Amino acid sequence: MLGANSMWGLMSPISKFIMLGGAVSPLVVTDLRIAGAMILFWIASLFQKPEHVNHKDLARLFGASLLGIVFNQGCFIFGVSLSSPGDASIITTSMPLWAMVLAALILKEPITGKKVLGIAAGACGALMLIMGSSSGTKAAASSAGNYAIWGDLLVLTAQLCYALYIVLYKDFVNRYSLITIMKWMFTYAFICTLPFSAGDLMQASWTALHWSEIAGLAFIVVGATFLSYMLIVVGQKNLRPTVAGMYNYVQPIVACIVAICWGMDSFNWVKGIAVVLIFGGVYLVTMSRSRKEVEDYERSHPLHEGTEK
Repeated sequence: MLGANSMWGLMSPISKFIMLGGAVSPLVVTDLRIAGAMILFWIASLFQKPEHVNHKDLARLFGASLLGIVFNQGCFIFGVSLSSPGDASIITTSMPLWAMVLAALILKEPITGKKVLGIAAGACGALMLIMGSSSGTKAAASSAGNYAIWGDLLVLTAQLCYALYIVLYKDFVNRYSLITIMKWMFTYAFICTLPFSAGDLMQASWTALHWSEIAGLAFIVVGATFLSYMLIVVGQKNLRPTVAGMYNYVQPIVACIVAICWGMDSFNWVKGIAVVLIFGGVYLVTMSRSRKEVEDYERSHPLHEGTEK
């Protein structure tokens, strides 16, 4: 989850840089991510033992594809294009909260004091990083005009879809290998998006792309999609949804580091405290009790039901 969210943290500024060039639209970037990852996953599947997926599970993979790829990627890319990078980064901090609430409602995972404190600490740290680096985004936000609110809503929808994906498919991902799961999810996603993106793909100014933009697209396809989604499945198989969602707070740290390295920002004590808060929050949520641990504790301590120490 750390590796996947680090690459996603890089993807946001790189995507904005590519789209500012005007050669490709947000829909083209999304379609390239999906088509490129689909091809890579099918190639990777040739090097593993063939795995049969029954029809019922293929239908479930279609639902996973809609939540985890089509709506998540599409809403996020369009949202970033309409909103400011600062606003989009702030809204992404809502995903762990969505994951905690949905896990409580659907999986009956307990909402413990450690989880609430950890998510609050992580959110405070992420907001400190974002607000401390948002001086250059105010002009972008004002230039977006009335479209900014639609961009913010699209980014929020992307976070909700991703939270639903990691909660609803927590147990399902253990049935098949990650390559099998991802190749079918990206195949479905490609089929769903192609009718809407075919026109943009034909109208894209491919020859106007500079080498830096081509390198950025290659990173988005290989790193921020192919490798990241493999790592996400590993995280889903081994972590509770709330814990997996907490690593979303790594993204603003990576964005801040990129800004410092590119000379657009500088490191100070506020950013140091923010990083400590984020990783402290991740630690608290990781150490909080799961539903099974709470049930075991209540069976062994019947007089202390519903409490956590």
